[in-house]
Amino acid sequence: MKALFLAGGKGLRMQPLTDTLPKPMVPVMNKPLLERTMMNLKKNGITDMVISTCYRPDSIKNYFGNGKRLGLDIQYIVEDTPLGTGGAIKKAESHFDDTFIVLNSDIVSDIDIKKMIDFHKSKKALVTIAVTEVEDPSAYGVIETDANGYAVSFVEKPLPGQASSNYINAGIYIFEPEVLKDIAADCVVSVERDTFPKILAEGNKMGVFKNEGYWIDIGTLEKYRQVHLDILSKKCRLVGCGLENEYMVLGQNVKIHPTVRIFGSVYIGDNVEIGAKAVICNSVIGNDSLVGPECRIVECILWNDVKVSGNVRLKKTIVPSGSLICTSMNYSDTVFTGDAGNLCLQKDIVL
Repeated sequence: MKALFLAGGKGLRMQPLTDTLPKPMVPVMNKPLLERTMMNLKKNGITDMVISTCYRPDSIKNYFGNGKRLGLDIQYIVEDTPLGTGGAIKKAESHFDDTFIVLNSDIVSDIDIKKMIDFHKSKKALVTIAVTEVEDPSAYGVIETDANGYAVSFVEKPLPGQASSNYINAGIYIFEPEVLKDIAADCVVSVERDTFPKILAEGNKMGVFKNEGYWIDIGTLEKYRQVHLDILSKKCRLVGCGLENEYMVLGQNVKIHPTVRIFGSVYIGDNVEIGAKAVICNSVIGNDSLVGPECRIVECILWNDVKVSGNVRLKKTIVPSGSLICTSMNYSDTVFTGDAGNLCLQKDIVL
């Protein structure tokens, strides 16, 4: 089975992190989100993948290439202008002549893909949608099901308090290729608003697979930080990050001064140096980074190549690659953006 990743969005709510980087390339536990999802599919036996891109496609292509480095076979579709979820899927039609899986590229989930595929086959449905239960479904597509596991209604982003179900579209689908014939080419089409309701209106079967495990869409800065805390606390057991059964992961060539204190769960990448009397708690530190003496890093996400001078206090803070934080600074609930190695504080962005 092949997989199609919808990776064309700009990620406006993730700015400034996505000012120069597509949202699927934002690192989760020190590797691009898209790579983390790909490795989960690979674990489930899916290695043939198509990536539909639009915003900054070269960032994705240059990193993944043909996929051989990761044991994958990757091909690309590039939208000149955004075509919506349905338009992007239609544009990739030539790549699929059998059942295939479609994934939004901003999802972190421990959904059992093999079980979902088996469920889809057993239901003999044109499309199967993975759903997950949330407290407030008003920002998502809401799905009602019958007793046999088929969809009976699909409402995209209902008004608060008007949702008939708390099960929402989880952004993971299994398609039969004949569905693509009814999607208009070179047009903006939403599968959520256009294609799925049409399938139901025509009396066709749409399966609904309930995911009872972890799920989050990384659409905002708050959720981006939250997924890291969930991984560190083992609420989310992310494939391949090393923290599934451990509380500390150290990369290669890591230098930690004997007086450093480490609390909670910590992920530290390659070529990292941490100075004397520093305190690290429930944080992620990327490759080639430096944390100076007497720093305190609590619930933070530091990307690659971050330099934190001595006696800096950071709490609940995101620091992108190439940033330099000067001595004796204190920040909390903050997102930074690096510019040519100099640090510029985004004061209007608070987590």
